[in-house]
Amino acid sequence: MYRRAYALLVGIAAVMGVLAILAAVGTGKSLADPDGFLGPSWARLPMLIAAAFAVDLVPRTLWQSKMRPREMPAIFRTRVRTHWTRERITLVVLGVLCFYSTYVSYRNLKSFLPFVLNDTKYDRTLHLMDRMLMFGHEPGLLMHDVFGTGFMAYFLSYVYLWFLPLVPLALTAWLVWSRNMSYGYWFATSQCIAWSLGTLSYYALPTLGPGIAYSYIYGDLPDTPTAALMKSLQNTRNAVVQGGVEDVVQSVAGFASLHCAITLLVALMVQFTLRSKVLKWVFWVNFGCTVVATLYFGWHYIADDVAGIMIAFVSFYIGGLASGQKFEKHGLASHPTTTTSAIPVDQDA
Repeated sequence: MYRRAYALLVGIAAVMGVLAILAAVGTGKSLADPDGFLGPSWARLPMLIAAAFAVDLVPRTLWQSKMRPREMPAIFRTRVRTHWTRERITLVVLGVLCFYSTYVSYRNLKSFLPFVLNDTKYDRTLHLMDRMLMFGHEPGLLMHDVFGTGFMAYFLSYVYLWFLPLVPLALTAWLVWSRNMSYGYWFATSQCIAWSLGTLSYYALPTLGPGIAYSYIYGDLPDTPTAALMKSLQNTRNAVVQGGVEDVVQSVAGFASLHCAITLLVALMVQFTLRSKVLKWVFWVNFGCTVVATLYFGWHYIADDVAGIMIAFVSFYIGGLASGQKFEKHGLASHPTTTTSAIPVDQDA
């Protein structure tokens, strides 16, 4: 059976890798490892894959054995035999490798942006558009008036930073524990599409973001962890672009908000693949708060968030089709046409 999800996952990872290499050669820069503090990538990738296995096997074995060493080997072997089939192992290894390759390429392409397009920026255009949409008001200041600059500043800061662990945790959850194997391919493929489209948007309409281009608007905010992160990213960008620092990635770039894209993508996956109403509420609220946080702190313009939302819908739909999902004509529902990675093209399972 032709496996479209395989082809799309590997294809996106390969294209993103080639583009990153071409950008490095064209700018005279070297590819940098954004997670170099975790060790070299040749050692880190096996560690990430091993961690995906361990996060399922170790806690389950300890819990079911009630910490009795004599029972652990049998429980461990049973779980490996029943859950870690060849299909599951392929899904986890392929998902982790393709996502990581796409993500590292994304970070490098984002870092090369100032050298590829020089000083081309659209901050003024998007800022004027924001003011027009808000009838002459600044979206950030309106958010500060509505939510205040006390408790909510810290709450939204942690919501925004929660995105950093959410990405690997959500990917691991769908790869390791999805009850239908095709759901794991759905999420991994959609993630790769989203990060790729986000990269494309940066090159289409490069911006710094209102928090950096118009920092004076956000001077009333307290020193939250998010404010510290923005200052750190700006300092790193200055060091790379103006100071000539090598082997470091700079992460200041817009157009589309990938915070909005990925948190919406996770909410959609929860809505379509999980039964828990509580989790559905949690992740829809998380998405809504993330949208607010992007504007509240000046990470993005309104148009950036809209673009991120569109990226999420496109990625979710294409990833669903590639992994064998069949969407209902009405309502927030779909049903898979397969339970494995073998994706039927012309028939339902």
